[in-house]
Amino acid sequence: MPPRSEPDSRLRRFSRAERWVHRATAGLTLLCVATAACLYVPQLAELVGRRHLVVTVHEWSGLLIPAPLLLGLASRAVRADLGRLNRFGPHDRRWLKAALRRDTRQASRPAGKFNAGQKLYAGWMAGAVLVMLGTGLLMWFTGLAPLVWRTSATFVHDWLALAMGVVIAGHIAMALARPESRRGMRTGTVDRAWAEVEHPLWAQEVNSRRDLEDGT
Repeated sequence: MPPRSEPDSRLRRFSRAERWVHRATAGLTLLCVATAACLYVPQLAELVGRRHLVVTVHEWSGLLIPAPLLLGLASRAVRADLGRLNRFGPHDRRWLKAALRRDTRQASRPAGKFNAGQKLYAGWMAGAVLVMLGTGLLMWFTGLAPLVWRTSATFVHDWLALAMGVVIAGHIAMALARPESRRGMRTGTVDRAWAEVEHPLWAQEVNSRRDLEDGT
């Protein structure tokens, strides 16, 4: 029997490419949010100064947010996870119903590698980033559209930025409350017992695949 690459108590959750995509995207997003705050909050603007530099960093960090994911498409693991995030199954609808009822029993919230809440967050953020890119380009290149379009783009951009800030803060708060989730993103592996409770369908899939590889 060939040696396993991970201890029996750990499951491989994320590849190096997946972790790189997440970290790079998170870094660019936080940089974009931070510079936006420096542009719109007077106290921060006075503290930081150098408005032209802040504007430049904000524009380019926002423009580059999709770049890590686009580069990550070269990885089969990244493409596989995108497929998982784009599919909603019966277990996801069951998870959402339990969440709406505030039913915290694990048996009521079956989940694959990503639960329904994570899928909704990923989908919402992807759509929001595209809208922010479109409205940001209209604000950046003033000759692309008439004044009324640019005014509307500024309105949408500003309010959607506020909504994104709230959603991202919620995402960070949930991550801080789940140390094993953070460990999985940091090291690539998670505790088997944790996976069997939080993501039982995915743990079952991984266990079945490893049994087949072991010839059992």
